[in-house]
Amino acid sequence: MELPSEEQLCFLAGVGLLTAVEVIEWPVAAAIAVGHGLAHSQHGKALREFGEALEEA
Repeated sequence: MELPSEEQLCFLAGVGLLTAVEVIEWPVAAAIAVGHGLAHSQHGKALREFGEALEEA
């Protein structure tokens, strides 16, 4: 299992902080965290690289 990058950890900490001070509700925070995780997953990385290769062609 690989730990998230420092940038991702800061983002998730920020979402957690916003939830703790009740700026956003926990279901919204969970949806944001899951979406962020999916966008930065290995599968998403492969899709981004494929898209970039298509742009270059």
